[in-house]
Amino acid sequence: METIVLGIGETLVRDDRHWASWANWLGVPAHTLSALVGAAVAQGRDATDALRVLRPGMDVDEAYLARAAAGRGEHLDESDLYPDVRPALAELRAAGIRVVVAGNGTVRAGERLRALDLPADLVVTSDEWGVRKPDPAFFERVVEVSGAGPGATLYVGDHPADDLFPAAAAGLRTAHLRRGPYGHWWAEHPDVVGTADFRVNALTELVGVVGGAPARPAFEDGTGAVGGARPAKVSYLRGL
Repeated sequence: METIVLGIGETLVRDDRHWASWANWLGVPAHTLSALVGAAVAQGRDATDALRVLRPGMDVDEAYLARAAAGRGEHLDESDLYPDVRPALAELRAAGIRVVVAGNGTVRAGERLRALDLPADLVVTSDEWGVRKPDPAFFERVVEVSGAGPGATLYVGDHPADDLFPAAAAGLRTAHLRRGPYGHWWAEHPDVVGTADFRVNALTELVGVVGGAPARPAFEDGTGAVGGARPAKVSYLRGL
């Protein structure tokens, strides 16, 4: 593996502040919104559907702009990072791996992530590229910036429909991270098990993946080798 590309939300960054701030904006208890997000995740729906349950017909993008105009836009600092982020990224770079952070996010989120001076060669968000996951064009951009061919690039993410499936469809190697609501709830789904080249419980396990020793077998038959038999078709969770 020459390059490892990581998503942002629930891969590097915890989303609890994100949802708590939305709950505060809507004037509902944080637990209420968290429970609705969990229900959306379990149904294979987009997590933002939880906001539309509370405010039917809500335009999330417009609401985000209203929050920002009111001085209550998104915030991101060191405390939002998962504790394994810095050590894992530093280990990967020390091993000679190019590290790229590329995931869904606003321009502001990209600026704040870069201000944290992560041990990464590139940090970029979907809004800066003008295309969001799971659009195939996003993963075309991933290949462009990876500096390596798709088969030598590993995409790491928690979300099957936004990360794992479209990355695999683009020819990238994939690692499913058991983290966050989607990562935990869908970890053992047959499509996830059958599609991921590797499945990890922490980012610090990625160094083992680079060295050819995955922390968990990727396929139901127990094989973990990159390039093993992959399913011809997967069912996107939102379509289940």
